[in-house]
Amino acid sequence: MALFDLPLEELRSYRPERAEPDDFDVFWKRTLDEAAQGGLDAEFRPYDAALSTVEVYDVSFSGWGGHRIAAWLIVPRGAESAGGAREPLPCVVQYIGYGGGRGLPHDHLVWPASDRAVLVVDTRGQGAAGRNNAGGTADPHGGAGPQAPGFMTRGILDPEDYYYRRVYTDAVRAVDVAASHPAVDAGRIYVCGTSQGGGIATAVAGLHRGVRAALIDVPFLAHFRRALTITDRDPYQEIVLFLATQRAAQERVFRTLSYFDGLHFAARATVPALYSVALMDQVCPPSTVYASFNHWAGEVKDITVYPWNGHEGGAAEHRSAQLHWLRDLEARA
Repeated sequence: MALFDLPLEELRSYRPERAEPDDFDVFWKRTLDEAAQGGLDAEFRPYDAALSTVEVYDVSFSGWGGHRIAAWLIVPRGAESAGGAREPLPCVVQYIGYGGGRGLPHDHLVWPASDRAVLVVDTRGQGAAGRNNAGGTADPHGGAGPQAPGFMTRGILDPEDYYYRRVYTDAVRAVDVAASHPAVDAGRIYVCGTSQGGGIATAVAGLHRGVRAALIDVPFLAHFRRALTITDRDPYQEIVLFLATQRAAQERVFRTLSYFDGLHFAARATVPALYSVALMDQVCPPSTVYASFNHWAGEVKDITVYPWNGHEGGAAEHRSAQLHWLRDLEARA
């Protein structure tokens, strides 16, 4: 690894112009309105995870197209008020990195240990890649047309059919699922994610007015045009491989990606946010992270810089930073 992107001094002010389609808001309103015509049909099935300090629910709900999406809801056990009734808790809705799935409940105990609930949301079609955590959600739609291996080019010739249209819709509906559970305080829902999960969390923060804060860790899915020209690492490389043979498709590809670029969602997100960036990250280049951060519309925003790290970012140390940042934010509320 080496420093390959802009110097930190330039990154701090890097705020590129956004090439946003004129019907961006119309596209997403229509997409989410169509999804909302079907009920969430959320199911919370008690799950025996052999964990004594938390309650675990195996969750499923209807995402884009009515497709069933899997999640875990994990809640601290016995959180009750003096009157004996459970007090609703803040909830972190957590999205998963590229290729991973929701895994198992014991993988996700940090947030419940901080006296918050967590909803860990599967990413449709993912969760069966090497040593990543297993998932349990299919992508029945599948997309149309040619694609490179992976998910980045699935349906990429048309925004209506693009894979991340379904993923972002699932993720927005997950916030409503969390809010629907009696153990969750619907007024204190936070979105969180690393890499792909950070990109998804950015989109949800820009699309759902019920989100109250965002934890965006080395985010993917932002500033596509720059990412594709300065890194040769997957998953961005999947799009490069596609364009290397589908040479006439460039205009259609970038038109599609313009509806899913994290810069446009960040420009609509007004809640407090904590980002992280790693200056040697060749998967999600620092300039793409700063482009998203600098376009974030909220007045309360912070970014933690890891100068000597790649895509692992701050790893466990950054989770500690998130815990302290969110505690301080709640104390000021």
